[in-house]
Amino acid sequence: MKLLDRYILKQFLGAFIFTVLIICSVILVIDITEKTEKFVKAELTTGQIVGYYMDFIPWIANFITPLTVFIATVFITSKLAGRTEIVAILSSGVSFRRMLVPYLIGSTIIALVSFVLTGWIIPDSNKTKREFEIQYLKSRYYFDKTNIHMQVAKGKYLYIRSYNNQADVGYNFTLELMDSTKLLEKLSSSRITWDKEKQKWTLTNWSRHIFNGSEEEIEKGTTMDTTLAIHPSEFENLEKNYEAMTIPELNEEIDKLTLRGAGNVEFYQVEKYTRFTSPFAVLILTFMGVIVSARKSRGGTGFQIALGFLLSFLYILFFIMSKSIAEAGGMHPAISVWIPNIVFGGISLLMYKYVPR
Repeated sequence: MKLLDRYILKQFLGAFIFTVLIICSVILVIDITEKTEKFVKAELTTGQIVGYYMDFIPWIANFITPLTVFIATVFITSKLAGRTEIVAILSSGVSFRRMLVPYLIGSTIIALVSFVLTGWIIPDSNKTKREFEIQYLKSRYYFDKTNIHMQVAKGKYLYIRSYNNQADVGYNFTLELMDSTKLLEKLSSSRITWDKEKQKWTLTNWSRHIFNGSEEEIEKGTTMDTTLAIHPSEFENLEKNYEAMTIPELNEEIDKLTLRGAGNVEFYQVEKYTRFTSPFAVLILTFMGVIVSARKSRGGTGFQIALGFLLSFLYILFFIMSKSIAEAGGMHPAISVWIPNIVFGGISLLMYKYVPR
């Protein structure tokens, strides 16, 4: 690595870290201000609050990484251009393409670190963050869905009319075993209750119908303990629980929800594909940032920095829109999360070709 590469790389990474610290500090102050009343109401200790923000800060820092990378790129490049350093670099025989190398090295380092954090490390810290928010910051959650249908295994279909997640009790339960379109067995119960000590479900007023050709065998009883392929945790507050899942856990959850025919599988798919596309967003926005700010402006760097903010927020807006469409089932999740990268990647290439530098 040449002296020029080290110089630009040091400036770029330093600006990125500084930008992350500044933006995170602003977000942190706003968040604490909004939640102070809830902290006091829950009678939390300083240690509990600090522990929560130790999980919150890495999550928000990684979340804003594409934005902060773009801002850092525009800030540093516009400063180099304002001091006529870029002119000197290009005049010395270094091509613009060659000058991009330290930027791409720095953005690749950031992208790889961000991918590892997003895929495996931050989801684990999000587990404790999410538990804290559910326990202290959010209203008590009541599961209010009715007529719950799900496929718990191949050929096994479960139905619960309603479920009370405060008492862990379900009503009008049915479990059917099917062979193609043929009903082999049907287990019914007026109520199912979760037994925490036994870690099993207790069926009340149950009956089992076994169909063997034209014959039908019926069994009945008052109570029976059994193991089912569901757990009370599936009826808890699942809002954004995909943020607390590593990539392997996301894959398992997607397979399970797909088997059950669940309607919210798109949220998990979007989250999975987003984690793979975010590193590419860092590279694309870095490339665009250099092109936007490499030309010296008579009015100083203010306009270029403002333009950088505008483009970065347009990217975020575009990403949120395509993500919302995918979560609503209007577009395949993989396509939705790639569209912003494809569009802004194309814009960057056009700018590279036509914008004077």
